[in-house]
Amino acid sequence: MSDPEFDRLGIWNWERPDIRDEIRYAQYAEEKGFDTVWQGESRLVRDAMTVMGAYSQVTDRIKFAPGVTNCYTRNVALMAQTFSTLHELSDGRAMLGIGAWWDPLASKVGIDRQNPLRYMWEYCTVLRRLLDLENVTYDGQFISVDDIELDLVRSDAGPRQVPIYIGATGLTMNKMSGELVGKGVIDGVYMNYLIPPSHNEQAMKALTKGVEKQGGHIDDVDRPQLIAVSMDEDRDVAIDNARGLVTQYIGQQPHIRENCGIDPEIGEQVEQELGGWPASAEDIERASRLVSDEVVTNIVAAGTPEDCVQKVSDYCDAGCTEPSLYSLGPNVEEVIDTFAAYKTAK
Repeated sequence: MSDPEFDRLGIWNWERPDIRDEIRYAQYAEEKGFDTVWQGESRLVRDAMTVMGAYSQVTDRIKFAPGVTNCYTRNVALMAQTFSTLHELSDGRAMLGIGAWWDPLASKVGIDRQNPLRYMWEYCTVLRRLLDLENVTYDGQFISVDDIELDLVRSDAGPRQVPIYIGATGLTMNKMSGELVGKGVIDGVYMNYLIPPSHNEQAMKALTKGVEKQGGHIDDVDRPQLIAVSMDEDRDVAIDNARGLVTQYIGQQPHIRENCGIDPEIGEQVEQELGGWPASAEDIERASRLVSDEVVTNIVAAGTPEDCVQKVSDYCDAGCTEPSLYSLGPNVEEVIDTFAAYKTAK
């Protein structure tokens, strides 16, 4: 079997004990020829926009995006302002990854996620028009704006070419995202992690159906993907290091539980053992005893460096166009070095 090759590579930064490490990893990834750095913002952790502003000033080439922010807590006009500014700061390297968030966190901060598909459609439609520097009036079911546009009197007044990616897991969201690509509203999807490569194949069918409905082709849909990597020369250690995260998602995210390969009855037991969100360390440790090695390796690139590279290649064979690597351990630079050796020269 020939060695895997990767045309594009990215990293995913998330919740390191020292925020300066995230800055350093972005710089190191750029040095090693990586293309993107995505900043996690799915919980009430560090604000991705602030960190990306820092990236814009300490890197020269690498592109960056939230992976992903949500479409509720930032008004669509504010989101356009934010990414117009990041576009200027970075000489056009800013991208936007945006998702429909999740409960119970959304409801805990007062967000009613009724019909997230329609909300996302309207939000991205208005956002794209604002970034194109149009004057926008839009009266939708959820998004309504009247006679607004970015006020760029004192700055570069050219359209903001900010790529937009919807964080899509469910097949319906993937189909809708394909339609938005076909309509020229967004550029692609940011495929989720902790799902098996076989789920990518289903997503590809939904994306194809959506983009072709609008007269496009699946090649029009860019498909970077967040992929968890747990790497160690001792395969058993690597798998054990990933088990806690897998356990949390099986117990708290139904779409992960349904697609991870775990027996449905055992999956329900994991949910019961966790006892809701957020789970304590003790709850996770107890529930993780129910999660087998096979379940972990089905949805995580876990094992030796060779195991990890092959698993990530499997995701690419199933539809991912750019792996976005999330090192579950502190060996981020080792993960970057390992995959850089397999990156094709440009």
